[in-house]
Amino acid sequence: MKQTRQCLLISGLMASLLAMAGCEQKVADVPSTTAHSAVPIADAVPVATAPVCDGVAPAGDLIPVRIDAANSTRNEEGLYEGPVWIKDSLYFSDFTFSTGFPSRILKLDASGNVTTAIDDSGSNGLAVDKDGFLIAGTHKYKSLSRFNPATGERTSVAAQFAGNVFNSPNDIAIANDGTIYFTDPAFQRDAAPGGQEKTGVYRVAIDGTVTLVDDTISNPNGIALSPAGDVLYVNGGGDQGLLRAYPIVDGIPQAGKNLVTGLKIPDGMAIDCKGNIYVTEHIERKLRVYNPQGQQIAQANTDANLTNVAFGGADGKTLFLTGAGALWKIDLAVTGSPY
Repeated sequence: MKQTRQCLLISGLMASLLAMAGCEQKVADVPSTTAHSAVPIADAVPVATAPVCDGVAPAGDLIPVRIDAANSTRNEEGLYEGPVWIKDSLYFSDFTFSTGFPSRILKLDASGNVTTAIDDSGSNGLAVDKDGFLIAGTHKYKSLSRFNPATGERTSVAAQFAGNVFNSPNDIAIANDGTIYFTDPAFQRDAAPGGQEKTGVYRVAIDGTVTLVDDTISNPNGIALSPAGDVLYVNGGGDQGLLRAYPIVDGIPQAGKNLVTGLKIPDGMAIDCKGNIYVTEHIERKLRVYNPQGQQIAQANTDANLTNVAFGGADGKTLFLTGAGALWKIDLAVTGSPY
């Protein structure tokens, strides 16, 4: 499941929670209402400053529109994942279920053309850092990677924890100071040898130190930060899915508390500038929108399995949704996170 911060406050949420103990390891090679409970590379272009928070949060039923030009042309089954808006284009991963889960990064430009930006990326979730580089969860390398979107050049951001590679890094969130959070489920664990004993949520400090945030969620998936950067959100848990919130104090996530339960295979997430949380449910083909208190305020259904969401477009108010070989958009009245 991410984002640059765009407007103020959701501060103090669950500030009384106990601090979670973390394990640290230096990176080896740093270079519907519902029944649910409430290191730059030369050619990259810096991302423009996020727009001022603008608009009105969605409510009720939303209608996704399929972008036919982006329909998959592959003969193999697979998924689109990790949408991220950079400048005037949407980038997203396209991987199949073949051995190794081969993946590439596609680009949808402002004119509606889809091209291959990076071939053989081995990627799933994507984000963008302050310098305009793609940060990717790469199951091919079992690591967190940084790509130059112009050249495809890759460097490693986080390669190991406790002496082992990761399972299959998935979704990503980046704080204003460059701290990176990511989920490491086991969905593409067979893409390469090795992995962790448990699935987990990790924090990568700006000096490269990797810290375990939580290993109690089965297959954690979507991840996002509140607009103020003071709450980390993670979903996961499969059929018994949940959305968990972790207050961040002095840059460190504290013990988490379940904000929403009863989700069914939750997947990627995005946040609008007012702090509302957009959660996808994969096989339910449903998008649910929750306010920061965990109350559902809007929903949408798609015509294929749903994976992830991101805000983009010329005014930052278009919500893009990725799924099983399909891409949709919803025009909203509020700006949000670009991944």
